Amino acid sequence: MSRKAHVSETPATQLLRANKVAFTEHPYEYLEHGGAQHSAAVLGLDPFTVVKTLVMQDQDARPLIVLMHGNRTVSTKNLARQIGAKSVEPCKPEVAQRHSGYMVGGTSPFGTRRRMPVYIESTILELPRIAINGGRRGYLVGIDPQACVALLGAQPVQCALAE
Repeated sequence: MSRKAHVSETPATQLLRANKVAFTEHPYEYLEHGGAQHSAAVLGLDPFTVVKTLVMQDQDARPLIVLMHGNRTVSTKNLARQIGAKSVEPCKPEVAQRHSGYMVGGTSPFGTRRRMPVYIESTILELPRIAINGGRRGYLVGIDPQACVALLGAQPVQCALAE
């Protein structure tokens, strides 16, 4: 009888369990700079349903999180305009890690060290399920995208660009 590989708790899975959010675990072989496209390919998922957690900052270096489809990029101009910022840019990896408490490549929007505003590409909310980082490199969790709104107060935006 084979057992499913157990993945140890992360701050993200602790938060999901504490809030009784149903999720499935999807460990995979992490590839440096492989990104959402790699995890989607390895797990046999559509990259459109794999959601990237991007730590960005506004012109005043205030951090924010953007949840984006795995096969799309963020139009920082459109995002800035929609959230009332002058500009938005990705944080440097070490800065993103300091804000989130997670290693880059393993960043989850759940259970971050610092509370940050969360913005979610609106079309993600139309999906029945998404795969999003569970707080560790090589580990995604499958959840209802509405959990991002319920737990994080994620605000819908329209800033996706095809890669």
